[in-house]
Amino acid sequence: MQLHQLRPKHKLKKRKRVGRGGKRGTYSGRGLKGQRARAGRRLKPAIRGLIKRYPKLRGYKFKRTVSKPAVVNLETLEKKFKSNDKITPSILIEGGVIRKIKGRLPKVKILGKGKLTKALVVENCLVSKQAKEKIEKAGGKVQHELVK
Repeated sequence: MQLHQLRPKHKLKKRKRVGRGGKRGTYSGRGLKGQRARAGRRLKPAIRGLIKRYPKLRGYKFKRTVSKPAVVNLETLEKKFKSNDKITPSILIEGGVIRKIKGRLPKVKILGKGKLTKALVVENCLVSKQAKEKIEKAGGKVQHELVK
């Protein structure tokens, strides 16, 4: 037996031609006008729209998205930590105050909401002006402050 001698086991089912009279009415489930209502319609390839969205710049794949820092208020530090404790992003993760973002250690910003009575040592964190004033007023320090 040759390849050209092969025949299908079952005959192909004929496609139903819609919109040629009969019981379905004038539009026959095709809606009103437009490309999809016409005979022999061909839709534009979907991938073309995706390609057109890409910017015409070199290196578009590697644009860095600016991730927002994890925000911690002074009132949470007051509750969770004792005086003279060191506060870093890794210690905050261990304490369950913040979570990793996409498996990475996030940048942390400390904001000045709430009161602080304990002297805390803050390292490797972004600190707002108000929070810095309150930490230093309570007898703590802000060391190795990250610059925004």
